[in-house]
Amino acid sequence: MAQELAAMATRVEYAPTLKDTTANPAPLGLLGFGMTTVLLNLHNAGFFALGSMILGMGVWCGGIAQIVAGLMEWKKGNTFGTTAFTLYGVFWLSLVALSVMPKLGIAEANETSAMAFYLLVWGLFTACMFMGTLKINRALQFVFASLTVLFFLLAISDFTGNAALKQIAGYEGIICGLSAFYTAIAQVLNEVYGRPVLPLGAVKK
Repeated sequence: MAQELAAMATRVEYAPTLKDTTANPAPLGLLGFGMTTVLLNLHNAGFFALGSMILGMGVWCGGIAQIVAGLMEWKKGNTFGTTAFTLYGVFWLSLVALSVMPKLGIAEANETSAMAFYLLVWGLFTACMFMGTLKINRALQFVFASLTVLFFLLAISDFTGNAALKQIAGYEGIICGLSAFYTAIAQVLNEVYGRPVLPLGAVKK
């Protein structure tokens, strides 16, 4: 009996381990967000009118691509990525719906104040998500900080009817979208080359 207990005490237990071999979905979500944001804010800055190009990008790249990325982040157990990509994907789909539904006769067009509150709520959400980026990297911090500023600028523009402020928000939004584009490409190239090709600004844990 003593020998059996001794054998049990020295026995090494081997537990199976699972290795995650799935791809990083963050670049997909960031590119879907970044490219669509740049194009929409080129409109806000006054370069061209709102048309089917932006609406199409809003549905497919800003909306569906980000939702797909969010579901992939869920598979990886990334709560932050799941929440961010899925909700911002829904944001783009809802933004397109707000533009299209009145033209289809499904709903009345929103008052300017309603759109202002819509943008304000998204700004508050983004400000909260920015707090989460403080533990990730500097590049993502810039994306969320500039996006927070963008939402608040657009909300204030709608509250006040200040067209010049909306144009300023457009230029700021272009910077925000390009920062998301950079962050995505940096992640792709750094993984492909196996070394930091483009810096993301690591945060000390």
